[in-house]
Amino acid sequence: MKKILFKGCGTAISTPFDENGVNVKEFEKLIEDQIHNKVDSIIVCGTTGESSTMTKEEKKLAIECAVKTSNGRVPIIAGTGGNNTKQVIENSKLAESLGVDGLLIVTPYYNKCTQTGLIEHYKAIAKSVSLPIILYSVQSRTGVNIEPKTCLELSKIDNIVAIKEASGNLSQVAEIAHLCGENLHIYSGNDDQVLPVLSLGGLGVISVLSNVKPEYTHNIVQNFFDGNIKKATEMQLRALPLIKALFSEVNPIPVKAALNLQGYNFGIPRLPLTPMTEEKLEVLKRELNNLN
Repeated sequence: MKKILFKGCGTAISTPFDENGVNVKEFEKLIEDQIHNKVDSIIVCGTTGESSTMTKEEKKLAIECAVKTSNGRVPIIAGTGGNNTKQVIENSKLAESLGVDGLLIVTPYYNKCTQTGLIEHYKAIAKSVSLPIILYSVQSRTGVNIEPKTCLELSKIDNIVAIKEASGNLSQVAEIAHLCGENLHIYSGNDDQVLPVLSLGGLGVISVLSNVKPEYTHNIVQNFFDGNIKKATEMQLRALPLIKALFSEVNPIPVKAALNLQGYNFGIPRLPLTPMTEEKLEVLKRELNNLN
């Protein structure tokens, strides 16, 4: 069986910005609160962290901050993906040198590639580092899907250990689970599908919701693993209105607004993302309060 990086709730953590770049003080504060509220892992510099508009220096600072703040209490996983294989390898080597526990690597975007190209892309990256790698399939953002048979080929590589499955296609998740078994662990990449993915053998979720409801999200997964299926289901369904509000505009626009509503100073998203509209912000406020 492949190495398990974490089991439960991993937070795809937002990044706070100020006029100087990464607001390290606020980032440390959120990471501490996440660990205190039982998250099982923290994923830094992912989509929710706005990695696409961060400089190399900012990414290095954010990763260093996460590793130092966690101090081994929970695994830190760094998003190092991109559409330039050579650059992804450089990013991944840097993250490894900074002491992360694993890598989350999204499929190439814009230039895209064939399934053969995906296999060669991930093979080259896996050879360059010793860290465990989580594949990230999110066709709605990248235009590229990691097909189940491609997952099977990639699962034969020792340090490719898991996939964040955000296709929204549960039939595909089932096929990946059937083909790969314990050679490729599965994490839900969608907060509204945590329970369905767990029921197909998934190990947890890489979550946006847990930025603002960390213990609640952890408990959804924990109740499932403890056999409290009814409770887990009730919690999953009860969270749906807030999940919907958190994705009412492009992620991470709403979650950054939600963190600010909770008293953090996370600033506004970087262009081309813009602050949340007032109308949708009011809905978000209501649903944050409703889930308390």
